[in-house]
Amino acid sequence: QKAAQSGEREDYQRFTAMVYQRPPTTLRDLFTFVPTTPIPLEQVEPMEAIRARFVASAMSVGALSPETHRTVAAAMNSIGARNNTGEGGEDPDWYHETMGGFPVSSKIKQVASGRFGVTTEYLVRAEELEIKMAQGSKPGEGGQLPPSKVTPFIAKLRHTAPHIALISPPPHHDIYSIEDLAQLIYDLRQVNTEARIGVKLVASAGVGTIAAGVAKAHADYVLISGYDGGTGASPMQSIKHAGISWERGLAETQQVLLRNGLRERVKVRVDGGFKTGR
Repeated sequence: QKAAQSGEREDYQRFTAMVYQRPPTTLRDLFTFVPTTPIPLEQVEPMEAIRARFVASAMSVGALSPETHRTVAAAMNSIGARNNTGEGGEDPDWYHETMGGFPVSSKIKQVASGRFGVTTEYLVRAEELEIKMAQGSKPGEGGQLPPSKVTPFIAKLRHTAPHIALISPPPHHDIYSIEDLAQLIYDLRQVNTEARIGVKLVASAGVGTIAAGVAKAHADYVLISGYDGGTGASPMQSIKHAGISWERGLAETQQVLLRNGLRERVKVRVDGGFKTGR
């Protein structure tokens, strides 16, 4: 936090030194980077192109708060990056509001199993639509927003009653095959013809086969979610003890897509707990 607030290079270097000196906790901690010849500066991508690839992972208004959600969205929009609504929709008023001169609406709109907050206006306001099949911090489980978080404002966004627990089932009840997924992707494209459409999967054994199906279903990207992602609606045992690292899921996904000649058909993303540039 100090490094982020001060903006000083020395503070960030002290933070990274502390991280790198800890016992290995992720696969990235075991990597050894081999020095090589630096490329000419004119061949380096501009900062704007690099920042455009960053996405603030899906976090719903209900899991955070309206103030936090707006702030994260405005921050990401200010640097040319993107924010994800998470499950639960978005306040329509935010489509026209700004913070510090930057929009507070998220560029990526998520469609999850509960379909909370998914309306036609919500879909057409998106630059990207993300179908969430599962979540890295709680693989194989649905979500449950506790009654205390279902305020009248959140209930309005989700088109439900306040102070009642909201449960998102583990599966999408209209998706039980790759063909069903392809149908949903097609339907979403009819509503928003300009948006890129992706599918969020969880890093797990066999995720490469599922990613191949996603590519065949004509998705624009597949996202592999790691175990260290955040959540506001998961049981503690899942947060602490379930899931595997995104590195393992990414490796399997890459290999399966390449071997099946599908790698050029879909972009691959990962999410979960990045704290340094390593």
